[in-house]
Amino acid sequence: MRYFLHLSYQGANFHGWQNQKDKISIQEVLETTLSKMLKTRTTIHGCGRTDAGVNASQYICNIDITEPINYDFVFRINKNLPKSIVVYDLIPVADDANAQLDATRRNYDYYCHFNENPFLKDLSTFYDLKDLDFVSMKKASQLLLGNLSFGAFCKSPNFYQNHFMCDITAVNLFVNKSKSRMLFQISGNRFLRGMVRILLANLILVGKGEMSLAEFQHCLDSGENPLHYNVAKPDGLYLSRVEYPFLDITPRENCISFR
Repeated sequence: MRYFLHLSYQGANFHGWQNQKDKISIQEVLETTLSKMLKTRTTIHGCGRTDAGVNASQYICNIDITEPINYDFVFRINKNLPKSIVVYDLIPVADDANAQLDATRRNYDYYCHFNENPFLKDLSTFYDLKDLDFVSMKKASQLLLGNLSFGAFCKSPNFYQNHFMCDITAVNLFVNKSKSRMLFQISGNRFLRGMVRILLANLILVGKGEMSLAEFQHCLDSGENPLHYNVAKPDGLYLSRVEYPFLDITPRENCISFR
């Protein structure tokens, strides 16, 4: 029988979701733990890749289990996983359900802080920046809405993607009253490799006055890479929700409040 696993993880100590040779991944840890629990070699298929150091406050993967489960599966797996990975639900789904291919929308959150804070250092990205032009940054962020080509804002596009079109349905940029913290949110049907981190890094260039709105728009329209190729750090990025037409899985809150 096929199930969806609903989980979250802090990615700081892992080299991303995907199995990699000689590097510890979220997928490897889960598959090793499940194989021991189920007493058979077990593979899982995730809803997508996350890069090294990136977090997920909601992540979905599918797993096939042939034997009946007559114990508290969620309790047992969490007892055997590292504290940086938590499973919330084991959800029965149709035998042909696919956590990656059936997803219709993914949501990402990126947290930044501009004053050093020991309580945020592993959860948000610190930028030693003052007097950012948040008005221009918000204007630039709204240029991302629609079914657009993002070839200018992804890693190694010619190798990893066969097309660059993404339908971005929501973009928000929030700043707290003291302008010491920022939250960038983006939702779409798909995202290219490194896309959210590259977009955030270039929005910051707009805020610093090092990229104009016209230049930002030109990169979108032409597919030309920005003059300065920047990628934001991974620690502030969270995959925050994965949506399916046949299932409504409420994400658990992460420990970052934004005010």
